Amino acid sequence: MSMVTAADATEQAVEVIRVLVVDDHPTVHMGLATVLTAAQGVEMVAAETSGADGVAAYPRVRPDVVLLDLTMPDQSGHVTLQQLLAQDPDARVLVLTASASSADVSEALGAGAAGYVLKDVDGPGLRAAIRAVRRGEVPVDARVTRALLRETPGAETPPSAMHLTQREYDVLRLLRDGLSNQQIGQRLGIRQNTVKTHLRNAFAHIGVTDRTAAALWAYRHLGEVKVG
Repeated sequence: MSMVTAADATEQAVEVIRVLVVDDHPTVHMGLATVLTAAQGVEMVAAETSGADGVAAYPRVRPDVVLLDLTMPDQSGHVTLQQLLAQDPDARVLVLTASASSADVSEALGAGAAGYVLKDVDGPGLRAAIRAVRRGEVPVDARVTRALLRETPGAETPPSAMHLTQREYDVLRLLRDGLSNQQIGQRLGIRQNTVKTHLRNAFAHIGVTDRTAAALWAYRHLGEVKVG
């Protein structure tokens, strides 16, 4: 009998999210199979040990989310990512790798990866990231964001950022910490649609258009901006 954690129960999707794993280590496949089936709503439908095989399997399996390692012997995960997106521009590819290199992160996200998670993530965290990708969010490990910050020059704070409301500040801070919209809503006691509204307004105030850029901004500037 599979066990469902409280966190999984609150985030459980109505549909089953079909996951294709592309990683050259069979032991990783076995571990992921255990992690993904430990809760309802996520299913590993196929696992391939090479990038080429992953690309070939994609049209046959039609997964909702691809878990992709970046380091594989036949071809890099970056090449595989490009091939998957060339085949299906709407493919949702979540990078799951050991590399927190800012170069890898920038290249993967810039090429269209739907998220970037490190391999030491725990089971609930990985399942939450998969669900976030399925919802159209872009989960990025907080350590990865910090790696990017070390390499990315700081940008000036837009004057409009001084007009962040307390709630916009709160949602940006929690976004920075890697929480999904649902987790932010639970933490603040507000609905997901309200979270989205606060994020949309906050993005406009700080001059960004996506969650990753907002998280980078929050790492650099929260604590410096007085909220209204």
